[in-house]
Amino acid sequence: MKLILLQIPSAKEKWSEAAAAFYTQKINQTIAFEIQSLKPAKNAREQADQKVKSESEEILKKLSSDDFVILFDEKGKNFDSIGFSKLVQRALNSGKKRLVFIIGGAFGVDESVKKRADQSVQLSSMTMNHLVAETMSLEQIYRAFAIINNKPYHNI
Repeated sequence: MKLILLQIPSAKEKWSEAAAAFYTQKINQTIAFEIQSLKPAKNAREQADQKVKSESEEILKKLSSDDFVILFDEKGKNFDSIGFSKLVQRALNSGKKRLVFIIGGAFGVDESVKKRADQSVQLSSMTMNHLVAETMSLEQIYRAFAIINNKPYHNI
């Protein structure tokens, strides 16, 4: 199985690029992983609904029917790290070809992406910017594999 983090980033910062490279390298030691970034729609803030719609359409174009999709969404289910690792293990056992994690754009995703997701996961009940959400997602993906593979990264 191949893992993909599909995202619509709002900015770039050196610290987040370094964190992404760090976790991508660590995850790739266990399983094939890559980050795919889509360009955010050019709509103004006042056109948030249209921005969400066009970005969601682009996300759906990148998905296949043979993907297990986990959407990071503020209204998703709250997991602890052990529970999240069990979700990742379930995805690995699903027989699907790819496990795709999604971080939507600044205004989120529309119902079509939420319906396509096999599971929605809440990273936090607090609002965070995209770069923090990306870093947190990557760390939890790495932690999930440490738990699955019984590596001494996760302290219980």
